[in-house]
This record gives sequence, structure tokens and C-alpha cells, in this order.
Amino acid sequence: MKENQIGYLLRAGTSGCVAGCRVSALVQPQLGALVRIPQSDGLQIYGLIYDIHIDDDGLVRQLVTAENIKPEVIEDNRIHRTVPVEISIVFCGYQFNAETFHLLPPRPPLTLDEVFACDDQQVCEFTRRGRFGYFRHILRGTDFPVSELLASHLHQAAAAHRNFGNPAWSNAATQELITLLRDDYPALMNVLGALADARLTGEEN
Repeated sequence: MKENQIGYLLRAGTSGCVAGCRVSALVQPQLGALVRIPQSDGLQIYGLIYDIHIDDDGLVRQLVTAENIKPEVIEDNRIHRTVPVEISIVFCGYQFNAETFHLLPPRPPLTLDEVFACDDQQVCEFTRRGRFGYFRHILRGTDFPVSELLASHLHQAAAAHRNFGNPAWSNAATQELITLLRDDYPALMNVLGALADARLTGEEN
């Protein structure tokens, strides 16, 4: 598997997609991580991981009823299992001709397209463009925990920006969320509570 590749696309729509990966590739992807899906024409689609789903299979159903499962059996099942881990991604922008847009991509990616985890530089390049326009794709979500996703994403993105000498990014992001949610007090409190748990509110160093 290529460096930073976390899996291959299973299915996609206009606002998001689901990728599949092996259990052994689960070290990199995590809730809120920014990922990219390169296209053949130079378009790169960006999204945030909002769910990681691990289904069972026939062998697992048999194993869980056994007593004292040997560690090597568990390890073998995780490495050679035929059912992939499913990673759900909400699209939040794209890049074309070196220009970044916080808009939904013009078309969805195709089955078996490669999905890559973004490194710190790519995270900074995407998240510093414009005025946090990609937040709206997260805030309108109805099938994932918005506040937890934002807190996890901002925690990771803030660390990337600190590594590149921009510790004030998290404060700017928090202020923008307060502005966007000023008319929805319950949602604002949920988001601020999650950010506080992630130690992001007021963070500058």
C-alpha cells in the first residue's frame, strides 16, 4: 500500500463516500481526519472521516462463541478477514489547478479510487484557505455527531498549524464557529463543550 494510503473507494455520492480498508491499515484514519482522493484529471477531492464501521463476518460470529481464543487466531482473522473496515467520509472541498475550493466537488469519485490521509502540510493548505467555508458541510450533517467531529478535526488541524508556526489558527476557527452558530444556542453549546473537552477553546500555544 502506498504511503498515506488508507484504502479504496467502495461507493460515493455528491456529498460523501465510503472507503474500504484492511484492519491493519486502521493506524492512520481516525475521526475528523482530513483525507484526499486524487482524480485522473488533476482534481483532488477532500473530505473528513465521520465514521469508521467494522462489520462482522461468518468466522467472527463463530469465534465469539468459543472459549479462550488464541491470540494468533485473532491476529490471523484481522489480517485476512474478507469484510473490509468501512470509512465514511463527508466531502468538504476540492483542489484544481493548484486552487482550493471549499465547495462540493463537481462530480463524485469512482469505485476503487485511492483514498489518502492528508499530511500536516496538506491539512494546513486546505484549512487556511478562505474563511472556513468547509465548516458548513459539517454543520449541516444529520447522520453523524457534528460537535464531536468538529472537535476531533480541529484538534488535529490545530496541531498541524502549530507545527507550521500558526498557533492562532484554532482561535480563529473557534470564533468562526461561534459566529456561524450564534442563532442556534443548543448546537453552539454542544460544539463549545466538545471543543473544551478537546482543549481547543482559547488555545494559542
